[in-house]
Amino acid sequence: MWLLDQWAERHILDAQKSGEFDNLPGTGEPLLLEDDSHIPEALRAGYRLLKNAGCLPPELVQRKEAVELMDLLNGIRQDDPRYQELSRRLTLLELKLRQAGLNTDFLRGEYADRLLQKMNKG
Repeated sequence: MWLLDQWAERHILDAQKSGEFDNLPGTGEPLLLEDDSHIPEALRAGYRLLKNAGCLPPELVQRKEAVELMDLLNGIRQDDPRYQELSRRLTLLELKLRQAGLNTDFLRGEYADRLLQKMNKG
């Protein structure tokens, strides 16, 4: 064990013995861990750091933009002058996502509705 690991472990054990970890908020409750099983184990820490820093991979930025465009299109009438431009942008974005090998079913149906609700909450 490295010296730094030993030092940290010693401080953690001392804190446990002195009761510093007792009665912390969330004690006894399950941790809310995100499912990152689809990410290779060697990349998980890096992905988590980027996510916590607010950075998204380009394909997720495009997916988010596509959902936002779909929401805008659903909120305006087809005879609105902006409708054609928004529709064109969405079609182009959808094509880019498909070319990258990503599924665009999230733009249609119940899944799209649930995804939009989740995005609007956070």
